[in-house]
Amino acid sequence: MRKEEQVTTYQILAQTIKTGIIKSNLIPMVAGFTLALYTYNVGYSEKLPEFIFALIGTALVIGAAGAFNNLYDRDIDNIMQRTKKRPTVTGEIKPKAVLWLGIVMAVIGIGVLLLTTPLAAILGFLGLFFYVFPYTMWTKRSTVYNTEVGSISGSMPVLIGWAAVHQDITHPAILGLFVISVIWQMPHFYSIAIRKHEEYKAANVPMYPVVKGIKKTYIRTNIYLVLLIATSFLFKSLSLGLMLVALILNVSWLILSIVGYQKMDSEKWAKSMFIYSLLHMTILFSTVIIYALIGIFFKL
Repeated sequence: MRKEEQVTTYQILAQTIKTGIIKSNLIPMVAGFTLALYTYNVGYSEKLPEFIFALIGTALVIGAAGAFNNLYDRDIDNIMQRTKKRPTVTGEIKPKAVLWLGIVMAVIGIGVLLLTTPLAAILGFLGLFFYVFPYTMWTKRSTVYNTEVGSISGSMPVLIGWAAVHQDITHPAILGLFVISVIWQMPHFYSIAIRKHEEYKAANVPMYPVVKGIKKTYIRTNIYLVLLIATSFLFKSLSLGLMLVALILNVSWLILSIVGYQKMDSEKWAKSMFIYSLLHMTILFSTVIIYALIGIFFKL
C-alpha cells in the first residue's frame, strides 16, 4: 500500500511540473551547450560541472513554469478533455502547495544556473517570466498571437545551454538554433490546435486555427516554414553539414505542408504536420549534438 501511495505521489508531482515538457526541453539545452563547446574549442571535461548545473537548473526552472501554468489554468483545464485530469484540477494537490512548489523550484533553479554564468541565470529567469506572465496570464486568453509570445520562453533552453559555456549569444550558430526553435513552435502548436479545435473553443482559448480557421492557418504555417528555411543559412559560418541538414528538414516540412494540405483532410494534415514537427526537432538537435561531440573529441 505504501508503495502505491509513493507512486501516486510521484505521478501527481510529475503531472504538476510537467516532466514530459522538462525532458523534451533538456535536449535543446544540451544542443546549445555542446555547440558552444565545439564553437569555442572547449573540452567537455573542463565544463562538466557547468553541464550538470545547467541540466539541473534548466529542469527546475521549466518545472516551476509548468507548476505556475497548471495553477493559473485550473479553470480552463477543467473544460478541456486532455487536461481535466491534471492534479491541479482534480484537487489531488492543493493550490497553495503548487504555488510553493513553483516558487522553491524557481529560486533553486535560477540559483543553480548562476553557478554556470550570470547570463544563463538571467536567461532562465526571463524564460520563466515570459511563460508565466506575458504568455499564461495575458496573451494565452486574449490574442491569437499567444503561440508567438509563448515561443520565446519555449526557446530559452538552447540559449541557456550556450550561455552556460560562453556569455556571447550573438554567434550566428546559436542565433540560428534559437530562431529555428522559435519559428518551429508555430506549425507545431497550430497542428495541435487544429486537432483539439473543439476543446480550445469550449475553453475560449483564442488559438490561431480556432479564431482564423484552417485555410488562414495553412497560409500562416507556410509563411513560417519559408522563414524557417531562411534560418538554415545561419549555420553556414559554423558548418556546411549542419546547414544542409537544417535546410533539408525545413524544405521537406514545407513540401509536406503544401502537398498534404491538397491531398488530406484538415485532421490528417494537422496530424502529419505534428508528427513531422517532432521528427524535425529530434533529428536537428541530435545532429547538432552528435556533430559537436565528434568535433570536440576528435578536434575537427
